[in-house]
Amino acid sequence: MTPSPDTSALHDRLQRDGFAFVTADIVRTLLEAPTLGDWPAFADSWNDLAPDTYLAASGRHRRRRHATFSVDANGGIRREAHQPHFQSLKYNPLQGDIQRWFEPVLPAIANGASLRRILGFCRDCFGALAPAVSRWHVEVHQFRIEARADEAGEPTPEGVHRDGVDYVLVLLIDRENIERGTTTIHAPDGRELGSFTLAHAFDAALVDDHRVFHGVTPVTPLDPQQPAHRDVLVVTFRRDAAPA
Repeated sequence: MTPSPDTSALHDRLQRDGFAFVTADIVRTLLEAPTLGDWPAFADSWNDLAPDTYLAASGRHRRRRHATFSVDANGGIRREAHQPHFQSLKYNPLQGDIQRWFEPVLPAIANGASLRRILGFCRDCFGALAPAVSRWHVEVHQFRIEARADEAGEPTPEGVHRDGVDYVLVLLIDRENIERGTTTIHAPDGRELGSFTLAHAFDAALVDDHRVFHGVTPVTPLDPQQPAHRDVLVVTFRRDAAPA
């Protein structure tokens, strides 16, 4: 697959470094954001996420929805039947080896222009890095991390980690009354390779999960008297459907 002119520089950065931080202005261009008429409803759907009951069992809190797709290199995007999210203990020591069932992404969001455009962008970008792959197993996660005066929110409660996939997109949807939340990228030996903060809607991180580890520092409220949350969309691409 030949990368388009719009994605070739991003493709080169991922090849060279194993990760890329992409600012909102560039992501808006790559996603053709002005054409996404359903974006307000897409972003508003983060107000209707369900509690992550698995994480609550360990004294931590977040909200999420989940969906699985098959994405073909030739352009097809198909939502699959709802299924559990699974990671082995190797990749998630906090909640590994558990089939975790989350509330599904709502049909209007899964079928809407915004999510389909994001999936198409990922297919083109990641496909350029792995041109031999004809079909991807894709998981979509809507996350809301809430922070309170007495309890910081944990975007990555498992710590610095890999997801057990091929590639990862983290797209910021909204930050409300939040400080901190710095993304750090690490080599397998633990060396920090880079850090950045997703601060504006459409800021994004792309990660080659085979090459680097990633984590996000806890988030705290700027005003402890007001609600505080960090909303992200996480999309993972894996070249087969077998559990990691």
